[in-house]
Amino acid sequence: MSNRHAEKVISQSRKRAGESALSDFAEYVEKQQASRRAAAGATVDAAAEHDELDILESLGLADEAASEAKLRDMLLGGSDETRMKLRELIEGRINEGRGETIFDLGEENNHDSTKLTLDEYRTAMKRVEEVAKELNAGLTILMTKNVGEDTDVPPGTTTDVSSKVLIRRQPRNMEELLEIRVAVVGNVDAGKSTMLGVLTKGTLDDGRGKTRVNLFRHKHEIESGRTSSVGMEILGYDSESHPITSSDPSRKLKWEEIGPRSSKVIAFTDLAGHERYLRTTVFGLLGTSPDYVMLMVAANNGLIGMSKEHLGIATALNVPVLVVITKTDICPENILKQTLKQLTMILKSPGARKVPILINSREDVINTATQFISKRICPIFQVSNVTGEGLDHVKTFLNILPFHGQFDSEAPFEFHVNDCFSVPFVGTVVSGVVKSGVIHAGDNIFIGPDSLGNFIPTAIRSIERKRLPVPVVSAGQSASFALKRIRRREVRKGMVVLPKTETPPKAHWQFTAEVLILSHATTIKPKYQAMLHMGPVSQTCRIVAIDRDLMRTGDRAIVVFEFCQRPEFLCVNEKLLFREGRTKGLGIVVALGYDRSRIGTGAEKEKEVKEEVKKVDEDKPAMAKADGKQEKTGKIEREVIKQHVSAKVAGKK
Repeated sequence: MSNRHAEKVISQSRKRAGESALSDFAEYVEKQQASRRAAAGATVDAAAEHDELDILESLGLADEAASEAKLRDMLLGGSDETRMKLRELIEGRINEGRGETIFDLGEENNHDSTKLTLDEYRTAMKRVEEVAKELNAGLTILMTKNVGEDTDVPPGTTTDVSSKVLIRRQPRNMEELLEIRVAVVGNVDAGKSTMLGVLTKGTLDDGRGKTRVNLFRHKHEIESGRTSSVGMEILGYDSESHPITSSDPSRKLKWEEIGPRSSKVIAFTDLAGHERYLRTTVFGLLGTSPDYVMLMVAANNGLIGMSKEHLGIATALNVPVLVVITKTDICPENILKQTLKQLTMILKSPGARKVPILINSREDVINTATQFISKRICPIFQVSNVTGEGLDHVKTFLNILPFHGQFDSEAPFEFHVNDCFSVPFVGTVVSGVVKSGVIHAGDNIFIGPDSLGNFIPTAIRSIERKRLPVPVVSAGQSASFALKRIRRREVRKGMVVLPKTETPPKAHWQFTAEVLILSHATTIKPKYQAMLHMGPVSQTCRIVAIDRDLMRTGDRAIVVFEFCQRPEFLCVNEKLLFREGRTKGLGIVVALGYDRSRIGTGAEKEKEVKEEVKKVDEDKPAMAKADGKQEKTGKIEREVIKQHVSAKVAGKK
């Protein structure tokens, strides 16, 4: 019993070590990627290096330096010069936010109060409305203080008049449409598909899954009520922050109807919650490059099963997480309190290191959404899809969610294929996310690699975004390409689309990565095989070499991987996740091919192992002499066991 207890304690300590190392390693990976973007001339992710207060201060100081005037003067000044400065300031912030910005009316750029009176506030608001109209943007008052309107929130100790307004530009075409990608995960029966059905259809559920039927893609999903594939749904908002839904409750709008009427689109990826479909879920999380992860938790079950796995994967990928607790209408009060307590404890654990914020009011929604640039914040919503309780908070939060993706439009074009299909009268179509650069319809491209590592030359016949034709797409946008002169069987998920050059791109069988073992029951050595996920790539890999003898839970090491089926196109500093059963590891690519400068050759490693074995063999006599007493005791114990077994056998006979 003592040995079993010791093994259990060791296993738990290793598990805690892996959890505590997860958050640190995820931040390390994020910084490595940020340094790569900086080296390539892209904007560095400031959130990876500073906390949110530093970011806001730096943005405020930059705006103040650029405007060379106080915001109060721009809002109340009567000259054309101050008006132009206000327009330039708002237009710059809208461009920075990819089409929208939240403007603090009543605060200077350094967050000092402008000390507006009520009359001055109304004059300033009129000026902002005029500028927004000139910029073809809509204005939504999110909340006010001491204004005397329905949007007022408790002002606290201050008597200053202020408000937060959302200014959103009406896009001139589909290329300018702002898109936020949200991956929806959670345990089976947590209400993921039902929640998306309620949000996108604009009607409540009947408690028996009425709204989720339209989201399913296969017959067996409708019969079982469980998602087994990657489903896609969109929720549109116009420039005035109104959700784009059908006036007829029995009818759901098509994507072709939502896109032209929207200024901002929330693209949901509905992922499977059952353990059987974990590979599909991980593919959806890595392949779609989500901006946020929405973790669904059933109030009457708590954070159980695959919910913990999904939270761990989101933490490993360093994606901001928002939690939605569903089924509050059928959950007793004491069980709901237990779920909240458990959720708070897990989010605060060393593995997650998040700050849970319980959303109870509109003010909580707006303040949390505007500060969600910090990946440490984790808002918690409580909703019921049957009664509608808490749904308004979720819709408002999604409407305000800022775009924070790190995509470089100036870099060479790169597009990852998430899905491929054949469309009648169109031909072969591939869909995915533009990682970098810009591409136009009619451009010549390479797509690959195939099973031999070759890239196929072709051209883009046409491009669509949200099922609407567009002439061009840029970094950070999801799109579909119709390809010329290529058959459906020649393309697959995990391929990349690159611009056509004189020298074709190169695919790799092997690559070197720095990895962290999150959980593993025993040890990992060379020849170990696992399923590796890297963006849309999902393939079995074997470990060729490690810079140490073995790896256990919580260990970091330099590892050489080799693909088992076909070579793949890879980039340095790309995130990877590998798993095999409950074994999980997180990593980052440090070199393409077998980097022998980081890991010695196989002969060198074999020589080291032989020397260690030889040393142990030489020390055996001395060890035996020193431990003679223990050896004698061991012999006596073996003799007793032998006699006992013999007696048992004789008794059976």
